[in-house]
Amino acid sequence: MQVEVKVFTVNKRFPLTISRGTTAQTTNVWVKISQDGVEGWGEASPFGVGNHTQKTEQIKDAIEQVIPLLTTFSPLQRQQVEQLLIQQQIPSAARAAVDMAMHDWLGKFVGLPLWQIWGCDRNLIVPTSVTIGINSPEGARARARDWLNYLDVRLFKVKLGSPDGIEADQQMLLAVQQEAPHLEFFVDANGGWSLPDAIKMCHWLADLGVKYVEQPLPRGQEESLAKLKQESPLPIFVDESCFTSVDIPHLANYVDGINIKLMKSGGLTEALRMVHTARAYNLQVMFGCYSDSSLANTAAAQLAPLADYLDLDSHLNLVDDPFMGALVVEGKVLPNDLPGLGVQYSAFAA
Repeated sequence: MQVEVKVFTVNKRFPLTISRGTTAQTTNVWVKISQDGVEGWGEASPFGVGNHTQKTEQIKDAIEQVIPLLTTFSPLQRQQVEQLLIQQQIPSAARAAVDMAMHDWLGKFVGLPLWQIWGCDRNLIVPTSVTIGINSPEGARARARDWLNYLDVRLFKVKLGSPDGIEADQQMLLAVQQEAPHLEFFVDANGGWSLPDAIKMCHWLADLGVKYVEQPLPRGQEESLAKLKQESPLPIFVDESCFTSVDIPHLANYVDGINIKLMKSGGLTEALRMVHTARAYNLQVMFGCYSDSSLANTAAAQLAPLADYLDLDSHLNLVDDPFMGALVVEGKVLPNDLPGLGVQYSAFAA
């Protein structure tokens, strides 16, 4: 198979602030593979978790270095390619782009969308949450209004873990709830709380009807999750603490669910493996995203029927998404009937 790598930059309509910082623009990597007149697409977006970072140039360079090895394989040899990329210590986001492209190629080759190849039922897809980043109470209310005016919003995920402390978190969440009292709310602290603050916030959030709390403690403090789970009246999900299926057995007794992201997992192959592993441990499943375009989020949407929660909203906050794929219907990100990922160029494509 032939492999081509490009980069593209996307800009957020509204910059997103979480406990670790603010992003307004990202440069992502676009991988195209081709064979037998069929072309498959994949995407990698940079991300950072604590001391673990995967930057755009690192991702792009890693893929380009293994292109001579990849050209000896067919897109049908996903298992062998996955093992090769792991042996070459390729970053997970780079593996995700290649794996995504190979899946897209397969679907196009046989003329079927991936969700149908996997036997998934689109009727089971739940609405996606949309994200409100850390802000002042007034800024958070304005952001909530922006979302409500732009989209048929069913769920808000509110980023907490403010550097100004949990009092600032509380004021911000109350402001958003006042703006949209009819909606359900989830909370993601992105590891921004200490254990005592997390215990206090979980009780406070439960009283407000919040459905779950995500990554309340920093990555590396997983042992403290055991104490938090004993004390918390809310389900606890982990994101930064869980990259692949290997992490799940170590977390299973401390959490209620995991957030699967293609950039962390290394692609759709491992994401599906994570779903099955989580279910074996009676855990709930969420699919999330980083600064992904419609390409990667449409890929994740192919597995959306298997999830309890979805947070696939990053592409909805882009002013220049070069792709179009999954549709938003009644707040749900629904993959279409086109073969493979079902992704095409948008009006912003170069």
